[in-house]
Amino acid sequence: MKLLKKRCARRFPCIRELVANALFHQDLFETGSSSMVEIFDDRIEITNPGEPLVSVDRFVDTPPKSRNEAMASLMRRFRICEERGSGIDKVVFQTELFQLPAPLFEVPKGFTRTVLFAHQAMDDMSKEDRVRACYLHACLQYVQRQNMTNKSLRDRFGLDESKGAQISRIINAALDAGLIKKVSISESRRDSAYVPFWSSSRGLGK
Repeated sequence: MKLLKKRCARRFPCIRELVANALFHQDLFETGSSSMVEIFDDRIEITNPGEPLVSVDRFVDTPPKSRNEAMASLMRRFRICEERGSGIDKVVFQTELFQLPAPLFEVPKGFTRTVLFAHQAMDDMSKEDRVRACYLHACLQYVQRQNMTNKSLRDRFGLDESKGAQISRIINAALDAGLIKKVSISESRRDSAYVPFWSSSRGLGK
């Protein structure tokens, strides 16, 4: 719990965004349940009734689509949210800024759940955690009109150039999982560019 509290101040913007999302994306027709925030030693889980209106794979790039427009409008006037559909982008950006594990989005039957994890060194992350971080980094780069490269992913994990081969293995695992695709190949393999699987195949300006 001490580790979680130590990181809470850093992750507050993420928590604020996700709690707001849980409130105005919840399915108010579902009875017997409500939005819930659970705090554990190594993570925070935010759950709301109602499955998402878009695929969790497209949370970063999809334009805003609110289930409760009146509530979202009220929260915008209270300056709790912006109604721009940028909440998840901010969450991913903040987790990258502080080099935290990537958030996990789950869809239990009838619910939507987001999990924020306490800090972990990359060597302590599972393969699944690393690949998810790679995919979300590619999404964030794409919506910022940039490409993901070995260097940008190294920066995301806070690693120096000597760790390039380790980052290449993560990129290859994401390629094998079909989560990203290569859009350019330079003379140096480390300078190749990648985009999310759902994007257009064209390369973006660096």
